[in-house]
Amino acid sequence: MRRPGFLLAALALILSACALPPSAPVPPKLTLLPARYADLAGWSDDRQGEALAAFKRSCGRLASRPENEAVGPSGLAGTVRDWRAVCAEATALSEADDAAARAFFESRFLPLAATDNGNAEGLFTGYYEPELRGARRPGGRFTVPLYGRPADLVTVDLGQFREEWRGQTIAGRIDGGRLRPYASRTEIEGGALCGRRLELVWVDDAVDAFFLHIQGSGRVVLDDGSVLRVGYAAQNGHPYFAIGRELVARGVLTREEVSLQSIRAWLAAHPDEAAAVMNKNPSFVFFRALGENGPLGAEGVALTPGRSLAVDRAFFPFGLPLWLDAEDPVAPAARVRRLMVAQDTGGAIRGPVRGDVFWGHGDDAAERAGRMRSAGRYWVLLPREVAARRMAGN
Repeated sequence: MRRPGFLLAALALILSACALPPSAPVPPKLTLLPARYADLAGWSDDRQGEALAAFKRSCGRLASRPENEAVGPSGLAGTVRDWRAVCAEATALSEADDAAARAFFESRFLPLAATDNGNAEGLFTGYYEPELRGARRPGGRFTVPLYGRPADLVTVDLGQFREEWRGQTIAGRIDGGRLRPYASRTEIEGGALCGRRLELVWVDDAVDAFFLHIQGSGRVVLDDGSVLRVGYAAQNGHPYFAIGRELVARGVLTREEVSLQSIRAWLAAHPDEAAAVMNKNPSFVFFRALGENGPLGAEGVALTPGRSLAVDRAFFPFGLPLWLDAEDPVAPAARVRRLMVAQDTGGAIRGPVRGDVFWGHGDDAAERAGRMRSAGRYWVLLPREVAARRMAGN
C-alpha cells in the first residue's frame, strides 16, 4: 500500500524531528537480544490465528524466490531455504484454531528483542484505507484528479547497487542520459501533468486526496454506486514532509495536538491556506486500480487489518512475524499486544524500532490510525535454526 512512503504515520515525524539535537545524531543500529515467550506480555491471550492468515500470504510470495536468496539485509532472517518447511507447515494449519497457531509459532520460531543502540522503545503509528467520493470523468464537484504512473517516471532500487542502501529507492526522469528530479507536488498541482491522460478518477475533495497520498491506497465510491479500489503505483522521488511540522512551526498546533484529525480540522477551517500548506510536502503519489482483494502492501500481498505492520526495510524483511507491545491509541491505559507480520513500508518509517499498524477501513480504523502515536517495542520472531545461528554469531 505504501508506496515507499506514505503512511499517515509520517505525520508523527514531528516527534523525532524535535527530539534530536541539531548536531551529530546517533546512527540507528539494530541489535537483537535473546528472549522467551514468557517475556511477551499477553502472548497467551492473543488470537494468533489472525496473524497466521497474514503470515500465509507472505509465504506465498516467498515460494517463488530462489532457495539461496538472503531474507532481509545481510541475511538477517537467513535464506529462503530456512523458511520453506516453516511455510509448508503454516499452510497446513487452520486459521480458526488460535491454540494450534500459537503452538506453531512457539515451536518453529524464537523471539528476539529488537533495540536501537540499546534502546528498546520506539514510535508506533497507524494507517488505514480511506474512502473517497469520485467519478470516472471530471465535472460538477469532481475536480481533483488521482493520477496513474507517468511513463517517463524512473524508479531506482538503490539496494541493487550497494548493500548499505538496501530498502532505499530514488525516482526521477531521464534527461540527457542523467536522472533528474521529477515534478514536485506544487508543479503537478500547477498543471505539469495536464494533457497526458494520466487521470484514473476524479474526486471531490483535495484534502481527502492529499491524505490518500499519505495512506497509499483507498476506496473511491463512484457516482454510479460502484467502488474503485486504488493503490500505490509509484512516487515522484521527492522527500516526504509532514505538514504537521508546518502547523507547529506556525504556532497553530502544538506537538501534542498533531494528529490526522487536528490537521484535517485546521485545513477545513482555513481553505484559503490549505493548498499552500499541503504543497509544503513535495512528495506526490501515483496510483493504480486494484482488484477486489486489497489493499496491497509493498510486499505485494493484501494487508490484514490489525495484523499487517509497515517496517523499515533497511533493517527487516517482508514476511517477518513480530510481537508488538505498544500504547493503545484510543485507550491510554490499555496496550496493543499482538502478533503481526511485516508486509509494508513507508517513507516515514525509519529505524530499527519503528512501525506503522494497518487498521483496515471505516470510522474506527480512521480513529485509531489518526490518533496512534504510541511508545512501544517489538520482538522479532526468527525460525529457530536461524535464531540459533545468529545468536552463536554474536
